[in-house]
Amino acid sequence: MESDNQTIGGGILNVGIIRQESFPLISYDKPSYIPQRILRRNSYGLICDGTINYLYNNEGFVDWCKLVPQKFLVPNKQRTEEKDVSKLEDKDLLILLAGIRYLAQIRGFNKVEYKIAAASESYVAVVCSISFMPNFETNGEARIFEAIGDASQNNTESFGKIFLAATAENRAFVRCVRNFLNITIIAQEELPEINSTSDSSFPNSPHLILRQLMEDKKYTFEKLKDKLIKSKTENADKWLKLEDVPEVQIISIIEKINKKKDSYKIRAAN
Repeated sequence: MESDNQTIGGGILNVGIIRQESFPLISYDKPSYIPQRILRRNSYGLICDGTINYLYNNEGFVDWCKLVPQKFLVPNKQRTEEKDVSKLEDKDLLILLAGIRYLAQIRGFNKVEYKIAAASESYVAVVCSISFMPNFETNGEARIFEAIGDASQNNTESFGKIFLAATAENRAFVRCVRNFLNITIIAQEELPEINSTSDSSFPNSPHLILRQLMEDKKYTFEKLKDKLIKSKTENADKWLKLEDVPEVQIISIIEKINKKKDSYKIRAAN
């Protein structure tokens, strides 16, 4: 192992660089109980076994979008009739769930957690929380990122209507990975499956997830706002309607509602 001093986030860190040649891939003639591949990461948090060709954007960070293999991309049929993904721009593509999982594995994570934000026979909302491993993009620190996904009888089709919780879980996961890595291509799971005969009032929106939860629990916006002001939620006193609530704060508000602790209990509207 060779050690170098590298600058990360403005500070000098004494880091050990793991060279690819130090850890060659295991030969395929080894017994099956020996892994055929062992992921090795260097001090920058990047896989260094020679299997990943990292590409970078103008800011010097990894362009994760360009690391998605074509086999995990499909045309967005709502936007284009072209079937050759190599001819399409990002806005006309969709990433499959397998592609999002591939990116998450390459980026590296320690834990994935799911929390039910709202649940009924016809509607489920799930919060996905991922603890991403440290890398040079986060100044060598671990990061936890959260996102919401929902599923209802109105934005799913076929078997998705039967497995609302699983659908919401997948949507939350892909949104969490995609947003954290700044992936501009929409994941296939995020695309609402709304047909012409369905009520399309439940798009995959954090505001509508919160609204649905409030309706289920019979909370008014005024009561919610009053409690949030008393709990010193930032800028809550300036909100005039539900749409004024920043998306980044909706997850914590949903958690406060679901905890049902005395400090966050909200009485049902009369």
